[in-house]
Amino acid sequence: MEFFLTPSIFITLIVAILAYVLVFAFKRQSIGAKNLPPGTMGWPIMGETVEFLFGKPENFVFKRMKKYSPDIFKTKILGEKTAVICGPNGHKFLFSNEQKLFTVFRPHSMQKLFRSYQAKAPAPSEPEAKILRSPAFLKPEALVRYLGKMDSITQQQMKIIGRGKILSRAKKAVAAIRKELTTVVKEKRASISISGAPMQDILSHMIVATDPSGKHMPEAEIADKMMGLLTAGYSTVATAITFFMKYVGERPDIYKKILDEQMEVASGKKDGDLLQWEDIQKMKYSWDVVYEVMRLTPPLQGTFREAIADFTYAGYTIPKGWKIYWTVSTTNKNPEYFPDPERFDPSRYDDEKAIPPYTFVPFGGGPRMCPGKEYARLAILTFIHNVMKRFKWDLGFPKEKIIGDMMPTPQKGLPVRLQPL
Repeated sequence: MEFFLTPSIFITLIVAILAYVLVFAFKRQSIGAKNLPPGTMGWPIMGETVEFLFGKPENFVFKRMKKYSPDIFKTKILGEKTAVICGPNGHKFLFSNEQKLFTVFRPHSMQKLFRSYQAKAPAPSEPEAKILRSPAFLKPEALVRYLGKMDSITQQQMKIIGRGKILSRAKKAVAAIRKELTTVVKEKRASISISGAPMQDILSHMIVATDPSGKHMPEAEIADKMMGLLTAGYSTVATAITFFMKYVGERPDIYKKILDEQMEVASGKKDGDLLQWEDIQKMKYSWDVVYEVMRLTPPLQGTFREAIADFTYAGYTIPKGWKIYWTVSTTNKNPEYFPDPERFDPSRYDDEKAIPPYTFVPFGGGPRMCPGKEYARLAILTFIHNVMKRFKWDLGFPKEKIIGDMMPTPQKGLPVRLQPL
């Protein structure tokens, strides 16, 4: 009889133990969850990832701000427990606590593309961070040296416009670029060692910089960081230019104002003259249009951070290890700060001082403010100058859908019909 009862007793014990564990876990979660922000974790494992990525990220955020809190809510994205901090106070809080409460977090898929197998963890050291945010070579007076070259390259690209094709094999492309960058790093290091040439660029600064122990950054890691800078310098600028073409293509009145401004700049130049710093300073309305483009369609929907300590915000506790999602969209389309927020209106920036602090932060803020802000301005305005003085255009698909991933993209690539002036 004992032989036949043993399995039953065993199963009963297992069920009892599992029930105890589940009850204990539920109680523990309930206790720990008392001060967490409102919201839901969605489905097991994936959470709300599908709705976040394959819907429209800003709609995902707006819907939950309205349902739970305009300041903060919890969710689960990419398998990570995440707090979404919203509004101008959220922007200020995040910018003020970089490397105090938060550090950079990148999903594993991004790490596979932007870190070599030799490179270590994502968080930059303080010396590395200083290299990216403080050197003089990213200031306007230094970037002006490259303005002529940027103008020349842009003019050459205008001659072959329309011949490109979509890059489909990202990993192979990344490997090829990384290999080339590593070679460049080695050559630059050897050149600096032999000649002792002064540092004129960010690559030289990375090569000679040392950590507190006196160690230099490994070549593979320098190549990875240069890869990130190249990607950031290209993709966000390209996105802003794409949506400039879209919004201006929809508004002949705005096109005319930009054309007048750019033709006035061009009228003071002879054939073959390249853009100078004083020309950029005359493009105030063109840059206001770019600002409005970035307000309506931010080139980057948002970024992630990781909490490196427990912290309290808006009365709620965020545990260490949680991820923080930050997006400019929580203020960009808020009618409290931008009346009639869906209207494309560059006149909003006639008086930038009238815009409340931390409500329009297209380049972020704090220690991690985009170091390429001035570069982006030069690159975008150089493109605008060259395209405006050569073409007018119509949109191929006026109602083209925008794909709602982390970087907004027209579904068909925004084909346009260019008409030479």
